[in-house]
Amino acid sequence: MSFYEDPSFFILLAAAIVPAAVLGCTGRRIKPWGLVVSVLFLVGLFMGSWEGLLLVACYVPLTFLVSRLVLARVRSGRPLTAATRLVSLACVIGPLVIYKVSTAAGSGILGFVGISYITFKTTQVLLEIEDGLIESLSFIDYLYFLVFFPVFTSGPIDRSRRFMADANRTLDRPHYLDLLGRGIVFLLIGAASQIVIATIFKQWYKPVAFDMTQDVWSQLVSFVQVSYAYGLYLYFDFAGYSLMAQGASMCLGIETPANFRLPFLSHSLEEFWDRWHITLSHWLRDYVFMRMERSLTRHRIPKKRDARAAVGLVADMCLMGAWHGLTPQYLLYGLYHGVLLAIEQIMTHRWRFFRAHRNDVGMKVVMWFITLNLVMFGFSIFSGQLFTFIGGIHG
Repeated sequence: MSFYEDPSFFILLAAAIVPAAVLGCTGRRIKPWGLVVSVLFLVGLFMGSWEGLLLVACYVPLTFLVSRLVLARVRSGRPLTAATRLVSLACVIGPLVIYKVSTAAGSGILGFVGISYITFKTTQVLLEIEDGLIESLSFIDYLYFLVFFPVFTSGPIDRSRRFMADANRTLDRPHYLDLLGRGIVFLLIGAASQIVIATIFKQWYKPVAFDMTQDVWSQLVSFVQVSYAYGLYLYFDFAGYSLMAQGASMCLGIETPANFRLPFLSHSLEEFWDRWHITLSHWLRDYVFMRMERSLTRHRIPKKRDARAAVGLVADMCLMGAWHGLTPQYLLYGLYHGVLLAIEQIMTHRWRFFRAHRNDVGMKVVMWFITLNLVMFGFSIFSGQLFTFIGGIHG
């Protein structure tokens, strides 16, 4: 059973929402039911691939044990050594790293559906324990956070403290009915976006190799059209899925954060990443970029602030690309956005003309047009279209 794709999923989802609605409307906690149905949905997800379910069943207790050991050390007041941090982090992200590397090599060891997103959650919990932000951690709370089925396969990536605040609260009837109503609307809009609109744009995505015997200009125009078709398909497909994940979460009393906010209206790449796959970009910002920025600042490497920010942005985006997969298209996509964000950062701080006119209507239109086309060209890298097109030039 594939989440948000198979008719059987939607039938079971409707059946799962009914008891949740009864609990919510009668002022009772939905969390116990949400945990039960999450486990049942995961069994359905891994049906026919029991090794994946076994890996999840091993990964969750292992990472919980590691997190509890680190928590005990933090609560005792003993400092965390570099070795402790490294070993604990290796236990948490090791399976994902092994899976990505082995997949690039053609085998795919230790992989299961949702491994990328569950690793973000376990890593976040571990880092916040080290920072002293999480003072207690029960297995039931940890398990529910990791296996909550509406967002298990592809996010959005929630934060543990925010999630548990929602899960452990008892909603009054009006509040829950508001969540239920919005959840159903989100499910319907998301389904229409993914099933109808995304399918239309997908039909227009037909990448072709460059042909030296054909008109160059018409092929370049076609390349741009295909890039836009893929970008729009990807948006409506993933945004539609994210809306359905939000909707299903709301029906279970969890207000999962939004993942998209009209990204194609952005006037800069920084703004684009604040609107596109928001939970991923914000996770990388908070747990990768900011930590790297602090470390570089502490050691003053490089000496100039703009240079440190540029290094952090490139590293952040390269990690994002590698997270999608260790293939040329994803790695180049990450590098592409990292370099552009670094250039944009320097331009914003040092180009006086831009700073003086950035709020002018004309400048905003120009920046919107440039940003949109840079984003769409990036999608041609992400999809592999650029490699197909260039492949025709080299025969």
